[in-house]
Amino acid sequence: MFHLFADRRRKKLTQAPFPSVWEDIIRRNVVHYCMLEDAQRDHLRALIQVFIAEKNWEGAGGLELTDEIRVTISAQACLLLLGLPHNFYKNVESIIVYPSTVVPPQRNPGFFENTSAPVELEHPIIGQAFQQGPVIIIWDAALRGGRHPESGHNVIYHEFAHKLDMLDGAADGTPPLRDRAEYRDWVVTCSREYLRLKHDTEKGKKSFLNAYGATNEAEFFAVATEQFFDKPRRMIEHAPDLYRVLQEYYCQDPSERVSRNTCTEESQ
Repeated sequence: MFHLFADRRRKKLTQAPFPSVWEDIIRRNVVHYCMLEDAQRDHLRALIQVFIAEKNWEGAGGLELTDEIRVTISAQACLLLLGLPHNFYKNVESIIVYPSTVVPPQRNPGFFENTSAPVELEHPIIGQAFQQGPVIIIWDAALRGGRHPESGHNVIYHEFAHKLDMLDGAADGTPPLRDRAEYRDWVVTCSREYLRLKHDTEKGKKSFLNAYGATNEAEFFAVATEQFFDKPRRMIEHAPDLYRVLQEYYCQDPSERVSRNTCTEESQ
């Protein structure tokens, strides 16, 4: 019965016209939107409508939440879902947004909350994902990542990749996959590339991936997701098998759409 009501509510949300102001925000702040085909844009807009309505949004550190903040964050989070079977990040109830880099206060976890997370709280962060808890996002980093994919750093992709990873109950760098063959391929490929990054980092050798990915397997998946969407051709050049397993998981091919940008220069 709950799923029936949820489906009806979501259908009603997606049947409503997509606000033109929201469209302008996405075109201005999310370059990847400009690379999508028309059908993908339609799908993304529908995802955004449901995502914004179903999540609890909280401004922190004096930040007043606006449509620009909600829409910009939602568009980037939902981009990851375009090819996935999903339930709109069912393990995300709240999104807490700070204006700029902070050391967030220590939270008192809920009784049933598993507080293990890939990122520690004792130092400044630009994002944080909790197991069965909120996602913390820094607004200026979210805006920068959406407007400048060429940097290869995107806090939204990073933190929501963690939430995808956590869907099976563990932040271990392996999200729920389709079958045993995909698990075997994933483990072999990602383990090899993770160990290569860890070795390069320990030796002070620069890699095509951010060295933060060598922290653990969960951070590797999140960092690889950033690279996959923002600098796909570089990943293909340096780690084609890693690109392939991520392409098979996300059911998207960012390398194919890199050169396609239909937004006007003014809207960017």
